Amino acid sequence: MRKLKTIEIARLTNEEFQKAEKMPLIVVLDNVRSLLNVGSIFRTADAFRVEAVYLCGITATPPNSEIHKTALGGEESVHWEYFDTADQAVNQLHSKGYRIFSIEQAEGATMLDNYEKETTKNVNTDNQPAFPPTAIVFGNEVKGVSQSVIDASDGCLEIPQYGTKHSMNVAVSVGIVMWEMAKHYWKNR
Repeated sequence: MRKLKTIEIARLTNEEFQKAEKMPLIVVLDNVRSLLNVGSIFRTADAFRVEAVYLCGITATPPNSEIHKTALGGEESVHWEYFDTADQAVNQLHSKGYRIFSIEQAEGATMLDNYEKETTKNVNTDNQPAFPPTAIVFGNEVKGVSQSVIDASDGCLEIPQYGTKHSMNVAVSVGIVMWEMAKHYWKNR
């Protein structure tokens, strides 16, 4: 094997990215305080070609040099919107027909590895797309997703963890969940 050079990797331009099919997935950031985490999330959102990132509350917005350090331009390719609160974002998404899942350790949460089976068991496949429009909410690095947002969600998904901490960096969590969603979405294309 030979490592590919950057110029050998087939990459979309920002213009091509804007026109390309997107996974109908919106990432909602509920008071994420680290600008480096926000940038990393934009970069991952670009990689999986998600529809948008919603920035809420204290979550910083582009343009911002600290976000750009880890986004490396992802903040320019991925559509984003700002909301005063994650509750506002979730209400708007519900009104547009999105399923909302908070990513949180909560009573009755579905483990992420059971996501596809659990979240599609009550879906009428004749009338629903294989991957209906979905939003995933990630919370503050210390406090997590706001309880009011959890209450407004259609469910909670939890990332299985087997160590002692039972806590992950929010940008890492976003990457794990996006990968799981992308496997489900892009395999049906």
